[in-house]
Amino acid sequence: MADPSTSTTAPGSQRRVQDFVIRHAPVLSIAAFFVIICLVFTFSTSAFASNINLLNLLRQSAPILIVATAMTFVITTGGIDLSVGSTLALVNALAAIALQAEIPWPVVLVLMLGVGATIGLINGYFTAYEGIPAFIVTLATLSAVRGLALLLTKGFSIPIASDIWFVQIGRGWFLGIPFPAIIAVFVLAAGYVLLTRTPYGQYITGIGANAEAVRRAGVDVRLYTMSVYVMSGVAAAIGGIIIAARLGSGSSNAAVGFELEVIAAVVLGGTYLFGGRGTIIGTLLGALTIAVIGNGLILSKISPFFTQIVTGAIILAAIWLNTRLFRTAQQTRR
Repeated sequence: MADPSTSTTAPGSQRRVQDFVIRHAPVLSIAAFFVIICLVFTFSTSAFASNINLLNLLRQSAPILIVATAMTFVITTGGIDLSVGSTLALVNALAAIALQAEIPWPVVLVLMLGVGATIGLINGYFTAYEGIPAFIVTLATLSAVRGLALLLTKGFSIPIASDIWFVQIGRGWFLGIPFPAIIAVFVLAAGYVLLTRTPYGQYITGIGANAEAVRRAGVDVRLYTMSVYVMSGVAAAIGGIIIAARLGSGSSNAAVGFELEVIAAVVLGGTYLFGGRGTIIGTLLGALTIAVIGNGLILSKISPFFTQIVTGAIILAAIWLNTRLFRTAQQTRR
Protein backbone atom coordinates (compact mmCIF):
# COMPACT_ATOMS: atom_id res chain seq x y z
CA MET A 1 0.00 0.00 0.00
CA ALA A 2 1.33 3.44 -0.89
CA ASP A 3 2.30 5.76 1.91
CA PRO A 4 -0.36 8.56 2.07
CA SER A 5 2.23 11.13 3.15
CA THR A 6 4.34 10.34 0.10
CA SER A 7 1.40 10.56 -2.28
CA THR A 8 0.44 14.00 -0.99
CA THR A 9 3.95 15.38 -0.72
CA ALA A 10 5.06 14.54 -4.24
CA PRO A 11 2.27 16.46 -6.02
CA GLY A 12 2.83 19.36 -3.62
CA SER A 13 6.54 19.50 -4.42
CA GLN A 14 5.82 19.19 -8.13
CA ARG A 15 3.32 22.04 -7.87
CA ARG A 16 5.85 24.27 -6.09
CA VAL A 17 8.45 23.58 -8.78
CA GLN A 18 5.90 24.35 -11.47
CA ASP A 19 4.91 27.59 -9.78
CA PHE A 20 8.58 28.58 -9.45
CA VAL A 21 9.24 27.92 -13.15
CA ILE A 22 6.14 29.87 -14.21
CA ARG A 23 6.93 32.80 -11.91
CA HIS A 24 10.56 33.05 -13.03
CA ALA A 25 10.20 31.91 -16.65
CA PRO A 26 11.70 35.06 -18.24
CA VAL A 27 14.77 35.00 -15.97
CA LEU A 28 15.26 31.26 -16.39
CA SER A 29 15.04 31.61 -20.17
CA ILE A 30 17.68 34.35 -20.35
CA ALA A 31 19.87 32.36 -17.94
CA ALA A 32 19.68 29.34 -20.24
CA PHE A 33 20.35 31.51 -23.27
CA PHE A 34 23.35 33.11 -21.54
CA VAL A 35 24.85 29.70 -20.73
CA ILE A 36 24.32 28.53 -24.32
CA ILE A 37 26.07 31.50 -25.94
CA CYS A 38 28.94 31.23 -23.45
CA LEU A 39 29.39 27.57 -24.39
CA VAL A 40 29.17 28.39 -28.10
CA PHE A 41 31.89 31.03 -27.91
CA THR A 42 34.01 28.91 -25.56
CA PHE A 43 34.19 26.12 -28.12
CA SER A 44 34.33 28.37 -31.19
CA THR A 45 37.26 30.51 -30.03
CA SER A 46 39.94 29.63 -27.50
CA ALA A 47 40.47 33.22 -26.40
CA PHE A 48 36.93 33.71 -25.06
CA ALA A 49 37.31 31.63 -21.88
CA SER A 50 40.77 32.97 -21.01
CA ASN A 51 41.14 34.81 -17.71
CA ILE A 52 42.39 37.93 -19.46
CA ASN A 53 39.36 38.12 -21.73
CA LEU A 54 36.83 37.38 -18.99
CA LEU A 55 38.29 40.03 -16.68
CA ASN A 56 38.39 42.50 -19.55
CA LEU A 57 34.76 41.64 -20.31
CA LEU A 58 33.79 42.41 -16.71
CA ARG A 59 35.66 45.71 -16.80
CA GLN A 60 34.05 46.85 -20.05
CA SER A 61 30.53 45.76 -19.09
CA ALA A 62 30.60 47.56 -15.70
CA PRO A 63 29.01 50.83 -16.97
CA ILE A 64 26.09 49.05 -18.63
CA LEU A 65 25.56 46.88 -15.53
CA ILE A 66 25.44 49.96 -13.29
CA VAL A 67 23.11 52.01 -15.49
CA ALA A 68 20.91 49.01 -16.29
CA THR A 69 20.38 48.45 -12.56
CA ALA A 70 18.92 51.95 -12.23
CA MET A 71 17.02 51.61 -15.50
CA THR A 72 15.29 48.54 -14.05
CA PHE A 73 13.65 50.80 -11.47
CA VAL A 74 12.65 53.33 -14.13
CA ILE A 75 11.07 50.74 -16.43
CA THR A 76 9.39 48.98 -13.50
CA THR A 77 7.44 52.19 -12.85
CA GLY A 78 6.32 52.15 -16.48
CA GLY A 79 8.76 54.89 -17.52
CA ILE A 80 11.84 55.13 -19.72
CA ASP A 81 15.06 57.15 -19.65
CA LEU A 82 16.60 57.83 -23.04
CA SER A 83 19.06 60.39 -21.70
CA VAL A 84 21.47 58.07 -19.88
CA GLY A 85 23.94 57.92 -22.79
CA SER A 86 24.05 61.70 -23.10
CA THR A 87 24.36 62.11 -19.33
CA LEU A 88 27.26 59.67 -19.34
CA ALA A 89 28.95 61.62 -22.14
CA LEU A 90 28.49 64.98 -20.39
CA VAL A 91 29.91 63.65 -17.13
CA ASN A 92 32.71 61.99 -19.06
CA ALA A 93 33.67 65.31 -20.67
CA LEU A 94 33.12 67.47 -17.58
CA ALA A 95 35.28 65.18 -15.44
CA ALA A 96 38.19 65.60 -17.86
CA ILE A 97 37.70 69.38 -18.02
CA ALA A 98 37.57 69.66 -14.23
CA LEU A 99 40.68 67.54 -13.75
CA GLN A 100 42.56 69.61 -16.32
CA ALA A 101 41.58 72.66 -14.26
CA GLU A 102 43.38 70.95 -11.35
CA ILE A 103 40.27 70.51 -9.23
CA PRO A 104 40.96 67.72 -6.68
CA TRP A 105 39.63 64.41 -7.94
CA PRO A 106 37.42 63.71 -4.86
CA VAL A 107 35.68 67.04 -5.49
CA VAL A 108 35.31 66.12 -9.15
CA LEU A 109 33.60 62.86 -8.18
CA VAL A 110 31.07 64.66 -6.00
CA LEU A 111 30.42 67.31 -8.64
CA MET A 112 29.89 64.72 -11.38
CA LEU A 113 27.44 62.75 -9.26
CA GLY A 114 25.65 66.03 -8.66
CA VAL A 115 25.46 66.67 -12.41
CA GLY A 116 23.90 63.25 -12.96
CA ALA A 117 21.43 63.76 -10.11
CA THR A 118 20.45 67.18 -11.49
CA ILE A 119 19.69 65.80 -14.95
CA GLY A 120 17.70 63.00 -13.35
CA LEU A 121 15.84 65.53 -11.23
CA ILE A 122 14.86 67.49 -14.33
CA ASN A 123 13.64 64.34 -16.06
CA GLY A 124 11.75 63.23 -12.97
CA TYR A 125 10.12 66.59 -12.31
CA PHE A 126 8.67 67.03 -15.79
CA THR A 127 7.61 63.38 -15.92
CA ALA A 128 6.10 63.04 -12.45
CA TYR A 129 4.88 66.54 -11.61
CA GLU A 130 4.10 68.02 -15.03
CA GLY A 131 2.66 64.83 -16.49
CA ILE A 132 4.74 64.88 -19.68
CA PRO A 133 5.44 61.37 -21.03
CA ALA A 134 8.89 60.14 -19.98
CA PHE A 135 9.74 59.26 -23.58
CA ILE A 136 9.31 62.89 -24.66
CA VAL A 137 11.08 64.39 -21.64
CA THR A 138 14.12 62.15 -21.81
CA LEU A 139 14.29 62.42 -25.60
CA ALA A 140 14.57 66.19 -25.15
CA THR A 141 17.26 65.90 -22.49
CA LEU A 142 19.08 63.34 -24.63
CA SER A 143 19.50 66.00 -27.31
CA ALA A 144 20.13 68.96 -25.00
CA VAL A 145 22.66 67.23 -22.76
CA ARG A 146 24.62 65.75 -25.69
CA GLY A 147 24.63 69.19 -27.30
CA LEU A 148 25.99 70.74 -24.09
CA ALA A 149 28.78 68.16 -24.02
CA LEU A 150 29.66 68.96 -27.62
CA LEU A 151 29.63 72.68 -26.87
CA LEU A 152 32.02 72.29 -23.94
CA THR A 153 34.50 70.06 -25.76
CA LYS A 154 34.11 71.47 -29.30
CA GLY A 155 34.03 67.83 -30.37
CA PHE A 156 37.59 67.12 -29.19
CA SER A 157 38.77 64.47 -26.73
CA ILE A 158 40.19 65.91 -23.51
CA PRO A 159 43.09 63.93 -21.97
CA ILE A 160 43.31 63.06 -18.28
CA ALA A 161 46.72 62.83 -16.62
CA SER A 162 47.62 59.23 -15.79
CA ASP A 163 49.48 60.11 -12.58
CA ILE A 164 46.38 60.96 -10.52
CA TRP A 165 44.47 58.35 -8.55
CA PHE A 166 41.27 59.12 -10.47
CA VAL A 167 42.31 56.82 -13.32
CA GLN A 168 42.46 53.88 -10.91
CA ILE A 169 38.66 53.98 -10.77
CA GLY A 170 38.66 52.61 -14.30
CA ARG A 171 42.01 50.81 -14.42
CA GLY A 172 42.66 49.65 -10.88
CA TRP A 173 42.46 46.14 -9.44
CA PHE A 174 41.45 44.77 -6.06
CA LEU A 175 42.10 41.13 -5.11
CA GLY A 176 42.63 40.30 -8.78
CA ILE A 177 39.29 41.82 -9.88
CA PRO A 178 38.95 45.01 -11.94
CA PHE A 179 37.78 47.90 -9.79
CA PRO A 180 34.91 48.80 -12.17
CA ALA A 181 33.54 45.28 -11.78
CA ILE A 182 33.60 45.62 -7.99
CA ILE A 183 31.65 48.88 -8.23
CA ALA A 184 29.13 47.17 -10.50
CA VAL A 185 28.67 44.30 -8.05
CA PHE A 186 27.99 46.71 -5.18
CA VAL A 187 25.46 48.62 -7.30
CA LEU A 188 23.73 45.42 -8.40
CA ALA A 189 23.57 44.11 -4.82
CA ALA A 190 22.16 47.42 -3.56
CA GLY A 191 19.62 47.45 -6.39
CA TYR A 192 18.53 43.89 -5.64
CA VAL A 193 18.00 44.58 -1.95
CA LEU A 194 16.23 47.87 -2.65
CA LEU A 195 13.84 46.36 -5.20
CA THR A 196 13.02 43.08 -3.46
CA ARG A 197 13.53 43.65 0.25
CA THR A 198 12.31 47.16 1.01
CA PRO A 199 9.00 49.06 0.95
CA TYR A 200 10.58 51.37 -1.62
CA GLY A 201 10.85 48.50 -4.08
CA GLN A 202 7.26 47.48 -3.39
CA TYR A 203 6.06 51.00 -4.09
CA ILE A 204 8.07 51.17 -7.34
CA THR A 205 6.58 47.88 -8.52
CA GLY A 206 3.13 48.96 -7.43
CA ILE A 207 3.38 52.25 -9.32
CA GLY A 208 4.11 50.36 -12.52
CA ALA A 209 1.26 47.92 -11.94
CA ASN A 210 -1.41 50.34 -10.68
CA ALA A 211 -0.28 53.86 -9.77
CA GLU A 212 -3.77 54.97 -8.73
CA ALA A 213 -4.07 52.16 -6.19
CA VAL A 214 -0.68 53.06 -4.72
CA ARG A 215 -1.70 56.72 -4.53
CA ARG A 216 -4.92 55.84 -2.70
CA ALA A 217 -2.84 53.85 -0.21
CA GLY A 218 -1.23 57.15 0.85
CA VAL A 219 2.03 56.90 -1.11
CA ASP A 220 3.41 60.01 -2.81
CA VAL A 221 3.55 58.49 -6.28
CA ARG A 222 5.05 61.58 -7.91
CA LEU A 223 7.94 61.73 -5.44
CA TYR A 224 8.77 58.06 -5.87
CA THR A 225 8.52 58.35 -9.64
CA MET A 226 10.89 61.30 -9.65
CA SER A 227 13.33 59.41 -7.43
CA VAL A 228 13.93 56.66 -10.00
CA TYR A 229 15.01 59.22 -12.59
CA VAL A 230 17.42 60.78 -10.10
CA MET A 231 18.78 57.27 -9.49
CA SER A 232 19.17 56.77 -13.23
CA GLY A 233 21.05 60.06 -13.60
CA VAL A 234 23.44 59.20 -10.77
CA ALA A 235 24.07 55.74 -12.25
CA ALA A 236 24.85 57.30 -15.65
CA ALA A 237 27.27 59.68 -13.92
CA ILE A 238 29.06 56.74 -12.29
CA GLY A 239 29.31 55.10 -15.70
CA GLY A 240 30.75 58.29 -17.18
CA ILE A 241 33.36 58.52 -14.42
CA ILE A 242 34.43 54.90 -14.94
CA ILE A 243 34.78 55.27 -18.71
CA ALA A 244 36.72 58.53 -18.39
CA ALA A 245 39.06 56.90 -15.87
CA ARG A 246 39.51 53.75 -17.94
CA LEU A 247 40.22 55.53 -21.22
CA GLY A 248 42.16 58.39 -19.63
CA SER A 249 40.16 60.99 -21.54
CA GLY A 250 36.78 62.65 -21.75
CA SER A 251 34.75 62.94 -24.93
CA SER A 252 31.33 64.23 -25.88
CA ASN A 253 31.10 61.36 -28.38
CA ALA A 254 31.20 58.71 -25.66
CA ALA A 255 28.32 56.26 -25.20
CA VAL A 256 26.52 56.91 -28.50
CA GLY A 257 23.63 54.42 -28.56
CA PHE A 258 24.38 53.42 -24.97
CA GLU A 259 20.78 54.02 -23.84
CA LEU A 260 19.50 51.44 -26.32
CA GLU A 261 21.90 48.79 -25.01
CA VAL A 262 20.82 49.54 -21.44
CA ILE A 263 17.12 49.32 -22.22
CA ALA A 264 17.68 46.13 -24.22
CA ALA A 265 19.58 44.58 -21.31
CA VAL A 266 16.77 45.37 -18.87
CA VAL A 267 13.97 44.09 -21.11
CA LEU A 268 16.03 41.10 -22.21
CA GLY A 269 16.43 40.21 -18.54
CA GLY A 270 12.68 39.94 -18.02
CA THR A 271 11.64 43.35 -16.71
CA TYR A 272 8.25 44.14 -18.22
CA LEU A 273 8.57 47.09 -20.60
CA PHE A 274 5.20 48.54 -19.56
CA GLY A 275 5.92 48.44 -15.83
CA GLY A 276 4.80 46.42 -12.83
CA ARG A 277 7.53 43.79 -12.92
CA GLY A 278 11.27 44.19 -12.49
CA THR A 279 14.17 41.85 -11.82
CA ILE A 280 17.75 42.81 -11.02
CA ILE A 281 19.03 39.27 -11.54
CA GLY A 282 17.48 39.27 -14.99
CA THR A 283 19.05 42.65 -15.72
CA LEU A 284 22.46 41.27 -14.73
CA LEU A 285 22.02 38.34 -17.10
CA GLY A 286 20.67 40.56 -19.87
CA ALA A 287 23.58 42.99 -19.66
CA LEU A 288 26.15 40.20 -19.56
CA THR A 289 24.44 38.49 -22.50
CA ILE A 290 24.77 41.61 -24.64
CA ALA A 291 28.40 42.04 -23.57
CA VAL A 292 29.24 38.40 -24.28
CA ILE A 293 27.60 38.47 -27.72
CA GLY A 294 29.63 41.53 -28.77
CA ASN A 295 32.86 40.17 -27.30
CA GLY A 296 32.40 36.68 -28.70
CA LEU A 297 31.59 37.84 -32.22
CA ILE A 298 34.67 40.08 -32.28
CA LEU A 299 36.89 37.22 -31.08
CA SER A 300 35.34 35.04 -33.78
CA LYS A 301 36.74 37.59 -36.27
CA ILE A 302 33.34 38.52 -37.62
CA SER A 303 33.13 41.92 -39.32
CA PRO A 304 32.19 44.63 -36.79
CA PHE A 305 29.48 45.81 -39.21
CA PHE A 306 27.98 42.35 -39.37
CA THR A 307 28.35 42.07 -35.60
CA GLN A 308 25.76 44.79 -35.05
CA ILE A 309 23.28 42.97 -37.29
CA VAL A 310 23.79 39.65 -35.51
CA THR A 311 23.63 41.26 -32.07
CA GLY A 312 20.40 43.06 -32.90
CA ALA A 313 18.80 39.93 -34.33
CA ILE A 314 19.77 37.83 -31.30
CA ILE A 315 18.49 40.45 -28.85
CA LEU A 316 15.19 40.78 -30.74
CA ALA A 317 14.70 37.01 -30.77
CA ALA A 318 15.52 36.70 -27.07
CA ILE A 319 13.22 39.57 -26.07
CA TRP A 320 10.43 38.10 -28.21
CA LEU A 321 10.87 34.75 -26.46
CA ASN A 322 10.87 36.39 -23.04
CA THR A 323 7.70 38.33 -23.86
CA ARG A 324 5.94 35.17 -24.96
CA LEU A 325 7.03 33.37 -21.80
CA PHE A 326 5.82 36.27 -19.66
CA ARG A 327 2.40 36.24 -21.31
CA THR A 328 2.17 32.46 -21.02
CA ALA A 329 3.07 32.65 -17.33
CA GLN A 330 0.41 35.31 -16.74
CA GLN A 331 -2.25 33.24 -18.51
CA THR A 332 -1.24 30.11 -16.58
CA ARG A 333 -1.54 31.95 -13.27
CA ARG A 334 -5.02 33.13 -14.17
